[in-house]
Amino acid sequence: MKILVPLDGSDYSKRAVAFLASRTTLIGTEPEVYLLNVQPRLASRVAAELGREITRRIYQTEADAVLEPARKALAKAGLQVHTRAESGHAAEQIAAVADELKADLIIVGSHGYSEFKGLLFGSVTQGVLARTRRPVLVLRTAAAPRGDHLRTGIAVDGSKYGLAAVKFALRHSDLFGAEPRMTLIHVVPDFVMPVMADLGGVAVPSYSEQEIKMLQDKDFESAIVPARRLFEKAKRQADEVRLAGLPGDQIAAYAKKNLDVLLVGSHGYGGFKAALLGSVATRIAARCDTPLLIVRA
Repeated sequence: MKILVPLDGSDYSKRAVAFLASRTTLIGTEPEVYLLNVQPRLASRVAAELGREITRRIYQTEADAVLEPARKALAKAGLQVHTRAESGHAAEQIAAVADELKADLIIVGSHGYSEFKGLLFGSVTQGVLARTRRPVLVLRTAAAPRGDHLRTGIAVDGSKYGLAAVKFALRHSDLFGAEPRMTLIHVVPDFVMPVMADLGGVAVPSYSEQEIKMLQDKDFESAIVPARRLFEKAKRQADEVRLAGLPGDQIAAYAKKNLDVLLVGSHGYGGFKAALLGSVATRIAARCDTPLLIVRA
């Protein structure tokens, strides 16, 4: 597995190092890990006066101050890593390096706000999500999950986006431990609606309890079966959880209480559209601090 970890020396980015250091099974498979620091470019006039070589040394010295402590911490955990320093716009450079390396995963530490404040994550993380189709694991909790075996949830809805998350989990299961507990999660509509009149004055009946159950059973099976088959093909087991209501709210609440990491598939749009993630992923990200692994189909 090839992993890119952007670092800026903040407590947020240190979470990514702590997470990697806790991955005993992953470390045993000797993944390729790249630590990246991106320094803001000096003003062109200043760089010209200093000269190319001195400017390069300044960038490298500042980057080493961030990268070396992380490299030593991971080496102590048994993980040998590559370090890399770049300069320029942080999100652009991170996305470009991830594509160059063909990274399987980008791990970032981020703070994050609510969906009503414009930024779900920090500006750099937001910028990376807008520029890459690579899977991104966003860590917002203060401490890494305890132990090697992670309680791993995968949100599925029957779409190719949810199945992309399932395929990632199966392909890179070492990331989640030797014996991770994986759970497929689907939220069915509650189908609860009061008796009301339409515009023509005709009463619209609500569903009976039996009809609601039949509709929910059908919806759950249609969403879960494709994911279940992928697990069966891989000869792996997964629990199945059925929730009802608003998908984003229900999944976020479940993740808070029951999961160490949550995988969601998302289409995403890019920097020039309103949404970087699908609406459900956006809702989840705004409502829980559970580590969130975003997989693009």
